[in-house]
Amino acid sequence: MSKSAQILEINPPNELRFQGPFTQVVSSELSLINPSDKHVCFKIKTTAPKRYCVRPNSGILSPKQNLAVQVMLQPFVYDPNEKNKHKFMVQAVLVPNADADAEAVWKSANSGDVMDTKLKCVFDVPGEQRTSQVESSSPSKSPDSKQEQPRSGVDLASLNETINKLRGENEALKENQWKGQVQSASSSSSFSTMTIVTILIALILGIVLGKLIL
Repeated sequence: MSKSAQILEINPPNELRFQGPFTQVVSSELSLINPSDKHVCFKIKTTAPKRYCVRPNSGILSPKQNLAVQVMLQPFVYDPNEKNKHKFMVQAVLVPNADADAEAVWKSANSGDVMDTKLKCVFDVPGEQRTSQVESSSPSKSPDSKQEQPRSGVDLASLNETINKLRGENEALKENQWKGQVQSASSSSSFSTMTIVTILIALILGIVLGKLIL
């Protein structure tokens, strides 16, 4: 048997939001409106009954009545893995007469006559909102820019290698130039020494020959 369409107007229609931090009781309001000309019996259930206090959680709505329901989330240690897992369900059934007992109405109601609406719970955590905003506002990197990074790294390494090689060649050139200057100076010194020795020998020979001739 198919379910009957929800006769109540529920606001918000899809979700209940709770603003953190959750170190104290956090409330969210649920509005139930009976737009019909009949009395409607309602009941509110949750998948986490130990976490919530609902006032009122059941009753009978008169025709055109608007009822504000307070849903109070009890203090707890927030776990991100538990986010959006809690759910509520608002059930409604038409009351045959205004004097009917709500408990008796539910016991005698057929499953096809029960109208239900499901709502999920949303936990708003200020820190998570700021994080998501920063992530969404940060510029995204394209695949091309990611591929260019390794190429720029290779070019830099090659450039450093070339600079080091040039430095080494410059040092070697300076060393060779210095050795050449030392050798040149040494050759000049040797040449000068040999010249002086030759002159002295020539003078000595000249003196000896002169004495022999005399």
